[in-house]
Amino acid sequence: MNFIIYDIVLLVLFAIFISVFLYTKKKNLKKEGVLFLYKTKWGIKLIDYVGNKYQKSLKFLSYISIGTGYCLMAGILYLIFQTVYVYLTTPISQVIRAPPLMPLIPYFPKLFGLESFFPPFYFTYFILALIIVATIHEFSHGIFARRYGVKIKSTGFAFLKYFPAVTGAFVEQDEKQMNRKTKFEQMSILSAGVFANILVTILFFLILILVFSTSFTSSGVIFADYAYSVVGVAGISSVNGFEINSPNFEDVLERMEEKKLNQITADGKTYVATKDFLEMQKENQGFVGLYNDAPAINAGLVGAIMEINRVSIKNKEMLSEELLKYSVGEKVLIKTTTGEEILEFELVLEKHPDIDSTWLGIGFMDRTNNKKISAKIYNAISSFKDPDVYYKPKCDFSVFIYDLVWWILIINLLVAFFNMLPLGFLDGGRFFYLTFLGITGSKKTSEKMFSVMTYFLLFLLFVLMAKWAISFL
Repeated sequence: MNFIIYDIVLLVLFAIFISVFLYTKKKNLKKEGVLFLYKTKWGIKLIDYVGNKYQKSLKFLSYISIGTGYCLMAGILYLIFQTVYVYLTTPISQVIRAPPLMPLIPYFPKLFGLESFFPPFYFTYFILALIIVATIHEFSHGIFARRYGVKIKSTGFAFLKYFPAVTGAFVEQDEKQMNRKTKFEQMSILSAGVFANILVTILFFLILILVFSTSFTSSGVIFADYAYSVVGVAGISSVNGFEINSPNFEDVLERMEEKKLNQITADGKTYVATKDFLEMQKENQGFVGLYNDAPAINAGLVGAIMEINRVSIKNKEMLSEELLKYSVGEKVLIKTTTGEEILEFELVLEKHPDIDSTWLGIGFMDRTNNKKISAKIYNAISSFKDPDVYYKPKCDFSVFIYDLVWWILIINLLVAFFNMLPLGFLDGGRFFYLTFLGITGSKKTSEKMFSVMTYFLLFLLFVLMAKWAISFL
């Protein structure tokens, strides 16, 4: 909370500085749509030097750059189609109350209640990531343009007209010279920006690993949920002691009480569940998930498990080994942390329902079976961490640096994907057009294909936003 205050003060000071800068330099500003462009000659000599000196290396990298462009275009189209499918097949009650196109604006995880999915996103993170992403992206366009003899007319900074604190860099090339180049040369220049973003993503991934390994230590076990079983609704015989004959979903719900654990008997076994938990399963076809009547849920165990009877627990293996030391019916004192406070729970161990061992009744998420590409990307970025381990920072500043590097990495990756969308105002738009021009040799056919793709993507965006808007009704 203290840093948020500093962050907001920095935001105000930065906005004032940019406003004063734009006012004093207004003669050098050019309006272009919703942007103010401030043109300079800064960096042109460096661009010329690199573009001319390393021509052979850049020619070789052009093939990798174009290949990367195609991979990113295929990836972003797959992500969009998958998002539309998931969004349209998800019940209205389960739609996340955040726009489908996640706005990368400061504080958005808090604004949309997504703190469990994303780390805090401060303005400081936003502006630093934006400057790095835009500068690397645009200068790479410039370097490859010079490699193929396209003149760089100016460099500079772009400011959002209605919120000048949102800033980025640009490199202005000679468009007439660009259009005279071969399809290969144009596509190399167009894909150079996203290629550079991918390289920076890899670099910051390595930095992220370094920061994590030196600044965090394993200090507990995170469990995803309480242990549960899937049972048939027809097999439920009683709820809170009341017998149910020929049960259906509504009969079971009617017997349940609000805001408490309800005891449910099904197929001769005892389970527990809250009414809200069961209501979320209305769409299930005759089956529901019920929590096992186990020590963890009955004690209300929450947070990462740090100790059992004063013995430190740092991973799942240590947790299993420690539990094996106790017998059924023994009491244990478990210390947990929520990240903000330390909690203690006293509970009695019970026998595991399937094996001859004691258990708490907690479950862990199997992330390897998630086939969504977004989940695979997230798992790849977090591959150096054990998802079931709670890592304690060695100091508060460790968290700040780690989250900053994480956001720079993620924004670089998102910009790389987004820029290869086949839309006219993005690099992917002309890249898509040149691809079809190379295949068909027909300018008219390529323009038609590009137009169809543009309207199709805009239609998908409209469908997503419509479903999101309906979720509020």
